[in-house]
Amino acid sequence: MHIAIIGSGPSGLYVADSLSRKHAEAQIDIFDRLATPYGLVRGGVAPDHQGTKNIVRQYERTLKKANISFMGNVCIGKDLSYEELKSHYDVVVLTIGAFIDRQLGIKGEELAGVYGSGEIVGWYNGHPDYRDLAPQLGGKIAIVGQGNVALDLARLLAKTSEELASSDMCAHAITALANTSVSDIYIIGRRGATEASFTSVELDELGKLANCVPLVDAAQLVDSATISTDLPAAEQQAKQKNLALLQSFAENKAADKPIRLHLVFCASPDAVLGESAVTGLRLERTRVEAGRAVATGEFFELDVDTVLTAIGYRSESIKGVPFDQQRGIIANDTGRVETGVYTAGWCKRGPQGVIPANRADSLAVAKLILEDLETSPPTGGKTGRKAIEALLAERAVTIVQFTDWEKINAAEIAQGQAVGKPREKIVDIASILNVVNQNSTAEV
Repeated sequence: MHIAIIGSGPSGLYVADSLSRKHAEAQIDIFDRLATPYGLVRGGVAPDHQGTKNIVRQYERTLKKANISFMGNVCIGKDLSYEELKSHYDVVVLTIGAFIDRQLGIKGEELAGVYGSGEIVGWYNGHPDYRDLAPQLGGKIAIVGQGNVALDLARLLAKTSEELASSDMCAHAITALANTSVSDIYIIGRRGATEASFTSVELDELGKLANCVPLVDAAQLVDSATISTDLPAAEQQAKQKNLALLQSFAENKAADKPIRLHLVFCASPDAVLGESAVTGLRLERTRVEAGRAVATGEFFELDVDTVLTAIGYRSESIKGVPFDQQRGIIANDTGRVETGVYTAGWCKRGPQGVIPANRADSLAVAKLILEDLETSPPTGGKTGRKAIEALLAERAVTIVQFTDWEKINAAEIAQGQAVGKPREKIVDIASILNVVNQNSTAEV
């Protein structure tokens, strides 16, 4: 049996591990358009959250299994078609994630100085698509959204070079941030303090920054901090922790530290101001009714130079793959796309939940696949990797295998250790392939 998994992030690797346990005789090929594995663990997790990235040790064990192969630097829809995958594999599992920024849909969003969180996160994490972004980061920055990604952006923008030294943030980003004089950061949410979706662990980090003081208008906490008793006990407790932290921030003074981080609630973006570049952000005050933000007709403006959006992501469509344009996900029924084709993770259900949630989702989809295989076993005749390697050779596509990744990994760690960091990522495909070919002159 031949199984293809598209995407080597947590979702794909959890599916691969589960299927390999039940079908040790199956050949499982994990494709990724990047030359490096691990998806958002490498390209999305905040570079100063090294503990979270330790999960890759588990993923390494999966990729080292005898019946699992990593096939990096292979783009489905470009190097191989969806139809070719279906014709050569008994099972195809799409776990491509979601990394395209959702739009605010307001006037001025196209101005210079407006960026999606996916772009910024990709830039400082060394994602090849964004390494040359060179964002225009001004002294006053508005971040629209109040999830953990928004808090990550604010924290990393406010950290000193010394605080970033133990992270694996790319050198180009650390240099750019060191040359940016940030004075004010605004984290803006449409709803109230208790509707914000960040966690207390992330929120608590904001109070421990060397040069940045988090500020909250105490009046907003009085007006908007009502915790519904209809929520599960654990969720009520989590919101109480957030509220306690926000109340402590309300006691801070703007003059306490050089950088001021303002948490703004009940405000909805109306327009980005400026002619060619951002000069401000106009917002409409809202009130919360039954958990929803309701417009009040009252507007105010923030004097900002940069606007970052952290309001969610969409998946990228692949030619031939059924796609739900409205939701920005692969069209599916609880993980089934069509006969022999499945999907898991963010591209299945939207960008919700962190690694444990993706694990649970992947295991559920793997169970579904196993049930279908038992009901309708493969009829044979598929050639899997053998045919695919021949096609890629004809098309002059260089496959990066797991042993190649081990060379890249070793080179990155060595370069990082030389400057006191966990790693220094190699961020362009040419340099990565140089390392694969044992070229010691690879550039970072």
